[in-house]
Amino acid sequence: MVFVTIMSNALFPENTPGMTSQNPLDQSTIQSESNGLRIESITESLSTHPEFDGHEEVVQCNDAKTGLRAIVAVHSTRRGPSLGGCRRWQYEDDKLAITDVLRLSKAMSYKHAIAGTPRGGGKAVILSDSRAAKTPNLLRSFGRFVDSLEGRYITAEDVGISCDDMLYVREQTEFVSGLPNNLGGSGDPSPMTAYGVFCGVLAALAWQNGLEQADPCNHEVFKDRTIAVQGLGHVGFDLCRQLHAAGAKLIVADVNMVPVEAACKELAAVSCSTDEIATAEADVYAPCALGNVLNADSIQKLRAKIVAGAANNQLGTPEDGTALHKRGILYAPDFVINAGGIINIANEQPSYNRERARNQTEKIAETLWQILTRSKQLDQPTSVVAEQLGRQRLAQS
Repeated sequence: MVFVTIMSNALFPENTPGMTSQNPLDQSTIQSESNGLRIESITESLSTHPEFDGHEEVVQCNDAKTGLRAIVAVHSTRRGPSLGGCRRWQYEDDKLAITDVLRLSKAMSYKHAIAGTPRGGGKAVILSDSRAAKTPNLLRSFGRFVDSLEGRYITAEDVGISCDDMLYVREQTEFVSGLPNNLGGSGDPSPMTAYGVFCGVLAALAWQNGLEQADPCNHEVFKDRTIAVQGLGHVGFDLCRQLHAAGAKLIVADVNMVPVEAACKELAAVSCSTDEIATAEADVYAPCALGNVLNADSIQKLRAKIVAGAANNQLGTPEDGTALHKRGILYAPDFVINAGGIINIANEQPSYNRERARNQTEKIAETLWQILTRSKQLDQPTSVVAEQLGRQRLAQS
């Protein structure tokens, strides 16, 4: 391993395949060059970024040979090693990738703290490009990148990365979670993520119905209720299955019509366009695709009185949480109700126990109830109350 220090004008070198032209950084420090990887710390350069929240570490990696361009952000390790999924996405520019990984890693800290898992908040993004396919060698390069952090960040699957992809990553590092069950892992975390969101939707409906508590076994709250689900990936489709089994009616939308047609056939769902799903006539709007779907424009058009979905970073800005509160729309904070996946992964040690993970995931309903109670008492947005709770538990770690 060779340690050098240079000044750079680019987030990723210009000769990198798929290099985008815009860049938020003026300089970065190369930490190491090993096995063809170019690994650089960009933490200090991001200290004035609006989404920077005292992150402990932000590191980027470039591998010209495989086309890997990736960023890992470690927000906090106060509760333990940071744990968060790796998202592979084609960002319009590098600025958006930086913003995404900073926001996601911070949310992971709050998610772990509120869920009570012994992990900190971290996240990785792989910048996708049509010229850099998701090959086994690219994933192995990512594994070496993760390994260079020496356990400060533990990776897992997320959007664009599967459980099988993690097997290639695992060849290069031990700091991987969510592996298949036959390898001692917890497998695909999507079903448990979906179950946590299901419990969150149930609690929100129970609150709206004036019940005294949220009982995950009380499916009566779904009777004659319509849920508009946006995004039918692994989590979204599994959520639809659970909602259908509980008696809810479904409106669904996705850019891919294959799962939409399957939901209509198997779950008696009604298809809707992705442009209209957020304004559909429904009791609950459940965003389960990418984030930033709740903004000044979309909030004013919402018909649903509850927003509860699996997508991360649903609020475009913190002010959007206030806007929902002022409109009387019950917002179930995403990092509270989509924690089932990380609860599932956290239960891999010392040996995976699915029943234990499911029981802990059910507590999401109780946690959301506490947040709703506090929000009502203080007349504060649920987003504010949830973030305060996350910061408080993080500080107590």
